[in-house]
Amino acid sequence: MGRLSGKVALVTGASAGIGRATARLFAAEGARIVVGARRQGELDDLVGEIAAGGGQAAALAGDVRSEDYAQALVALAVERFGRLDVAFNNAGTLGEGGASTEVSAAGWNDTLAINLTGSFLGAKHQIAQMLKQGGGGSVIFTSTFVGHTFAFPGMAAYAASKSGLIGLTQALAAEFGPQGVRVNAVLPGAVDTDMYRDKNNTAEAQAFVTQLHALKRVGRPEELARAVLYLASDDSSFVTGTASLVDGGVSITRT
Repeated sequence: MGRLSGKVALVTGASAGIGRATARLFAAEGARIVVGARRQGELDDLVGEIAAGGGQAAALAGDVRSEDYAQALVALAVERFGRLDVAFNNAGTLGEGGASTEVSAAGWNDTLAINLTGSFLGAKHQIAQMLKQGGGGSVIFTSTFVGHTFAFPGMAAYAASKSGLIGLTQALAAEFGPQGVRVNAVLPGAVDTDMYRDKNNTAEAQAFVTQLHALKRVGRPEELARAVLYLASDDSSFVTGTASLVDGGVSITRT
């Protein structure tokens, strides 16, 4: 019996990185999974991998900025697996960076639309389904230490959107706690994903980021997935409204 045996979970941003690692772990722990991302091919590969391991998964590609897509993911979970118990709203972007005086309105709006509004739209329909089932469930967001414990210059839109997720976490936790729906956020440090390597594409940049962390390394997607599993499972049954740092100590040292 896995920690998510009998549960149905939804994971966005599942084509790579933290989302993909979490979907694999959820399936290994007994959950039936709906996975979403922009790239259908990568999602189909993931579904095949989960099926090869004896799990059950369904995939739907789309854009988290669309409320229709948020509804469709929940509808797919109900259609294929009968319910929804866990939702990991992980899809995100670094967005447009650079000097804040030069950031375009379109770049700002797009970053918030993906990171903050997209997560809200997902949670809106995920929680509605959980309430239809009689309450209970776990909703999790991927925020970050950036804009929470400290921020880097040139990342205003990213910091604002991810900080907003912490406020959203607290508001939803307070609102739906009486119905047994728990809402939490996980706050990674640097994690070795495609997004991280694209942003830090030189040995010098990676060395700088590594040294920011107390553990003097960046995280692995599988390490973040285990933290998300804790928040998804009944092991965290008395945990809600939290912003859980899983950051290798980047929040306590910059040296």
